[in-house]
Amino acid sequence: MIENKDWLVVGIITSSHGVEGKLNIKSLSDFKERFTRPGKRWVQKHDEAPIPYNLISGFQKPGKESFIISFEGITDRNEADNLKQYKILVKSNDIPKLEDNEFHLNQLLDLDVKLNVQSEIKVVGKVVDLITESNNLIVIKLSKNNKKVLIPFVKEIVTTIDKKNKYIIIDPPKGLLDL
Repeated sequence: MIENKDWLVVGIITSSHGVEGKLNIKSLSDFKERFTRPGKRWVQKHDEAPIPYNLISGFQKPGKESFIISFEGITDRNEADNLKQYKILVKSNDIPKLEDNEFHLNQLLDLDVKLNVQSEIKVVGKVVDLITESNNLIVIKLSKNNKKVLIPFVKEIVTTIDKKNKYIIIDPPKGLLDL
């Protein structure tokens, strides 16, 4: 889970690659330069403090959403294995410029969640967290009972995103919001 708005999770270290400290990365980003352009990145295990590393090099596996990268100071398989399941982070202010109709997932935090009920739009909660490790899920805190529900972030359910007016409209399957 993203607990701090200062960080953006862009990938997960899935395993070591070879014997020279290279790492297999599952990308959670649409921007491949996050794994191919050298520079500072951070890794984080669970909710511990992020640890800085310098990305030396990286390339995308042909036909895959995964990358092979090298961090400065990680020189053998054992060191690489120690980073398995760590998240790769970038600072949230280090985000590429987007088109008007595009957004970054962390921009959904704190947006009101609205629902179309019998032709009336009603606020039902607020986006309070994101889960991006395996699927993109938004965590909504419901106004009626303060309970949190997980909503798959797919266009069939999250039908409208209005960054300017700070809300999303959802069309969840029957029972998804009933707790």
